[in-house]
Amino acid sequence: MPALQPVRGTQDLLPETMRRHRRVGETAREIATLYGFAEIATPIFEFTEVFTRPIGEHTDIVSKEMYTFTDRGGEEVTLRPENTAGVVRAVLSNGLTQSTPLKFFYSGPMFRYERPQKGRFRQFHQIGAEILGVPQPQADVEIIAMGRRILSALGIGERVELELNTLGDPESRAAYRDALVSYFSACKPELSDESQLRLERNPLRILDSKDPKDRALIEASPNFQQFLSGDSLRFWDHVNRGLDALGIAYRINPRLVRGLDYYTHTVFEFVTTDLGAQGTVLAGGRYDGLVELMGGPAMAGIGWAAGIERLAMLIDEPPPPPRPIALVPIGDQAEATALPLAEELRGAGLVVDLAYSGNLQRRMRRADRIHARAAVLFGSDELAAGTLTLRDFDSGEQTALPRQQLAARLKALAG
Repeated sequence: MPALQPVRGTQDLLPETMRRHRRVGETAREIATLYGFAEIATPIFEFTEVFTRPIGEHTDIVSKEMYTFTDRGGEEVTLRPENTAGVVRAVLSNGLTQSTPLKFFYSGPMFRYERPQKGRFRQFHQIGAEILGVPQPQADVEIIAMGRRILSALGIGERVELELNTLGDPESRAAYRDALVSYFSACKPELSDESQLRLERNPLRILDSKDPKDRALIEASPNFQQFLSGDSLRFWDHVNRGLDALGIAYRINPRLVRGLDYYTHTVFEFVTTDLGAQGTVLAGGRYDGLVELMGGPAMAGIGWAAGIERLAMLIDEPPPPPRPIALVPIGDQAEATALPLAEELRGAGLVVDLAYSGNLQRRMRRADRIHARAAVLFGSDELAAGTLTLRDFDSGEQTALPRQQLAARLKALAG
């Protein structure tokens, strides 16, 4: 029988990797709390319509990447490919639309059937934040500032660059879309096959193309700034001035777009050159049309998501876990008292390792392998005398001490 392996595009998060993931999630959670965000968790699968309605039948996510299946009850459900739609669904399902503004933080797994590569998996993990019910540009500035603070707290603030653009209001976006269709239609034979399809279905997505055939045409395409209404320009100016006031540097990227019609105004990405082709580490935008599209009232929204796997690759090695104390009972009588002693020391806040079997030599080898700070050795003679032997692995010293002094001495060693 062949050895069992994880499904392609998935990975086991072993302890060293998990420490990096946990560092990303815990850092983001702490900072989100400073900004007044409450944590939310939605199911990892939803009725398929939760994603097809906002994302669109003809997008790559829906047509090629979603894990969709019919469950035993005959319902069509989908493993979530992203979490904004799930958060909006939760707001609508739980009657929260009258409780705005809403500020939510989340962390968890997402699923897309993509070609696995560095930093990209079919099961991946994201942190994310959403603000609902705030149409003012202050929300854009605040949520970008929070993303920037998280990246800085992770020690990678100097390795990323903020790219920024505006999609304007729906009228500006529609005018720009018409201009793009006119421009690319005139040179349609020169476009890649994929961009020719996008021209019919989602012309703004042509601007995302990396195909060399498309790049020169994209560079010469109309600029969104030419089509912005007065209201859109004022909103954009507020966002720019707000970021300037906070000292947050950015680069305007006029080709940064979102293909879905419910996106408006601000779009942004924090990018790095340290991960090769997978350079985006945090991306977001304003989606003022999404709640209404999903059956709710007209409600503004803005949010971002960041890939934990990519961030975990960029951060420094997290601090190691506390070194354990190894308990080494010698003989049956000592063995019987080892577990109560371990619980007593754990109750004092110490990390304790208790091997389940083995002679003295074998247990001491295990203590060395787990990089224990010290070992506590005791047999029937020590128990009768009310003492224990403490071996400090760093200094090599070995001393006998009364049992009642053990916890305090070990806490001093642990620092």
